[in-house]
Amino acid sequence: MKKKPFSRMSDIAKIMNRAAFSDVEQKITKYSYGSDAFMRILESRYSCHSFSNYPVSDTKLNMILEAGRLAPSAANCQPTRIWVVKSEDALARLRTIHPCYNAPVVLVVGCRNEEAWVREYDGINAAKTDAAIVLTHLMLTATDAGLANMWIWDFNPSKVREVLPETREHGVYGLLAIGYPADGAGQPTELHTVRKPLEDIVRVL
Repeated sequence: MKKKPFSRMSDIAKIMNRAAFSDVEQKITKYSYGSDAFMRILESRYSCHSFSNYPVSDTKLNMILEAGRLAPSAANCQPTRIWVVKSEDALARLRTIHPCYNAPVVLVVGCRNEEAWVREYDGINAAKTDAAIVLTHLMLTATDAGLANMWIWDFNPSKVREVLPETREHGVYGLLAIGYPADGAGQPTELHTVRKPLEDIVRVL
């Protein structure tokens, strides 16, 4: 007995729905909840040691900066500041302190201890922790935007304050170079995938 046209259409819809659900299942290959897109960002991010001179769009840069603004801080004190170094003059001055791997944009992250929350039990000031969280938001959002990046730590903060006087009233915590990787030299190094196994760093109590 032949099926009526509406019945055949219903069967086709069911097949399409099953195919779509199958595609979703295939995409979630490693993790139990929702999409694994965020974990893929974490896995794909690497330290870029050489950037091309291709410019970063204002659209992407503004999205990255907004992610930094949304970063949490202890007691919501928000003691962190971000300076966007992208003009030829400012980049040239900063590169006298650190080459910044020729990145077309460098985000300088600073903080003010006097604006941060202090833990009363041991006097620990949260400013540097807050700045690290902001840097992490910036770094991962840059990766999500398709930009390579490098968290720079090996610099003299006092020298940065000299060449970028706008930062003088703050502690300079870190630099984040962002842009597009240069051919060849901008790719991940052999150390990128080296991680201790989970059982070495996690203890279940």
